[in-house]
Amino acid sequence: MKKVIILILVCALALAVLPSCKKKVRTIPQPTPQADEQPGATRVDESLRAPQPVLSEEEVFLSKSLDQVNQERPLAAIFFDFDEYNLREDAKPVLEQNASWLKKFKTAKVLIEGHCDERGTEDYNLALGEKRAKSAYDFLSSLGVEPSRIKIISYGKSQPLDPGHDESSWQMNRRAQFLVIEK
Repeated sequence: MKKVIILILVCALALAVLPSCKKKVRTIPQPTPQADEQPGATRVDESLRAPQPVLSEEEVFLSKSLDQVNQERPLAAIFFDFDEYNLREDAKPVLEQNASWLKKFKTAKVLIEGHCDERGTEDYNLALGEKRAKSAYDFLSSLGVEPSRIKIISYGKSQPLDPGHDESSWQMNRRAQFLVIEK
C-alpha cells in the first residue's frame, strides 16, 4: 500500500512539473512598414526641413545652471607648497587656462576659495588661505581678467579635500579652488 501511495505521489508530481517544461512559443512582432512602403506617405525632401539652430558655446553656457557649470569644473584648482602663498610654476599654466575661459565667457563671475591643510591655528590658516586666493586673483588680473569679476574667500583648514593626515593629503588641501558664482 505504501508503494502505491508513493507511486501516485510521484506521478502527480511529474504531471504537475511536466507542463512547465513545455516549450514556449515566441511571437515575433512584424516590422512596421518604412516610410517608402507606407501607402499614401510622401517623402519629405531633407533640404526643405528647417535647419536645427546651432547654439554657440556661450549660449550653451548660459543655458546651464550654476550647479551644472561647476560640476563640469571648467576652472581648475591650483596647489601650494607648505606654508606658502606664492604661486608654484605648475600653477601658472593652470591659471592661464582659467583666464582664457573667463575671457571667453565675459559675463561669468568667479569666487576663488583659499584652502589650507590641518596644520597651524585656525586664524593663521584663514589668513594664509586668503593670501593664496589673493595670489590667484592677482595673477588672473595681470592676464586681463577684469578684477570686478573675481571675489575671494578663505576657508582655512575647515574644508579639506582629502581628510587624511599625511603629506599627500595635506598637499591636496593646500589649494585655491574656483567656483563660478554668476553667469
